[in-house]
Amino acid sequence: MSRDEKLLAKLLNEQASFTWQELVTLLRRLGYEQLEGSGSRVKFDNGDPRALISLHRPHPGNELKAYVRRQIIDHLKAGGLIR
Repeated sequence: MSRDEKLLAKLLNEQASFTWQELVTLLRRLGYEQLEGSGSRVKFDNGDPRALISLHRPHPGNELKAYVRRQIIDHLKAGGLIR
């Protein structure tokens, strides 16, 4: 299993924690570019306006909330990037 596959499996595993840096790494490997906004706002763009992901960087911790993970998973599935 490649590193990318392991990161994706970890994202999909609701029992495992998933950090912001792991998300950034995974999205970059899926072809997204990180665009900084104001404050903690960050966008991930892969060139398709319908595939734009807009999030707040988690704070004060580094782990993604469960609802944010679900949104990302749903977004990636809708875009055909994951099953």
